[in-house]
Amino acid sequence: MLALTDALGNLVKFVLMPGQRHDTKGVRELIADVRFDALLADKAFDVNWLIQELGKRGAQVVISQMPRRRAPLEIDLEVYKWRHLIENFFCKLKEFKRIAMRSDKTDSSFAAMIYLAAGVINSR
Repeated sequence: MLALTDALGNLVKFVLMPGQRHDTKGVRELIADVRFDALLADKAFDVNWLIQELGKRGAQVVISQMPRRRAPLEIDLEVYKWRHLIENFFCKLKEFKRIAMRSDKTDSSFAAMIYLAAGVINSR
């Protein structure tokens, strides 16, 4: 599952993916039709096409760099510290055993549980 949160760590949008797919495969769908000023992500999202897409949108790139990158990008380390909000959201989401264990059989019922859990998390 890929998730997009707002600046307060509240769920904006998510995409369900099979477990064997790389995270970057669902990013296009996740950020389509969403306007944002910066994208905070971890090293798994350090791919050239995503950085170029963010540049076209005028969004700030705040993605930690893979060691293999020849010309490392300058990122705002103070902004990067706020990446913990998405990590915190996933930790709160995994408090719901049904989501952590993925006990729902269909994608639609699993997605419904994520929306329900996100609503509960948001109301706390």
